[in-house]
Amino acid sequence: MNSTYTLADLEPSIIVEPPQAAKAAVIWLHGLGADGHDFAGLLPQLGLPNNHAIRFIFPNAPVQAVTVNGGMQMRSWYDIYSMSIAEKMDLHSIEQSSLVLEELVQEQVDNGISADKIVIAGFSQGGLIALNMALTSDYTLAGVLALSTYYPQACIDSLERPAKCGSPIFMAHGEYDPVVPFAVAQSSVDRLKLLGCEVEWHCYPMEHQVCMPEVEAISEWLKKQLVT
Repeated sequence: MNSTYTLADLEPSIIVEPPQAAKAAVIWLHGLGADGHDFAGLLPQLGLPNNHAIRFIFPNAPVQAVTVNGGMQMRSWYDIYSMSIAEKMDLHSIEQSSLVLEELVQEQVDNGISADKIVIAGFSQGGLIALNMALTSDYTLAGVLALSTYYPQACIDSLERPAKCGSPIFMAHGEYDPVVPFAVAQSSVDRLKLLGCEVEWHCYPMEHQVCMPEVEAISEWLKKQLVT
């Protein structure tokens, strides 16, 4: 992967249009090794109203070598150097992917959807990018949906200006997650709250995945942010 890239360098996003003209949008980033199709199949389970006006956009991460996986090429929003995920961070790629996410938000704004009607979402790696973009962007969004993810001190230390904490955050995590340890996620929540962020925290008896009670909670939160 090029050290610097933009939205134009990525494969087209998967876009699911609503039953009527879109008045809101959710931009949902997948996790390591997945692609834009990963969460598209979840939409019917969200139980949104039949007349909802939410456009869903599922971007595809760039393909790059991932150090922790022996240099294997796969879709990844940033490199992972070791199993101690919160220690040494690929801050350059995190910044690049955050800028790409901001481009996606700008694209929706240019199409007539105001920033306060846009939710950015992500699972695992994608969740970290969503959090980072929200904290560094000038946009105040409808919210951030951060699933099975974390936000390490290294990212906070790299911020060039005070964190922007105007967008409400929904974070959910598995108590038995072997990929992003529960304690790492919980520390991230504490860290975000210290920055002044509004965080709604949910935990479930699961591993690195999504469960139905979590989907139901996501549904209620999305309706509150974008439908009501």
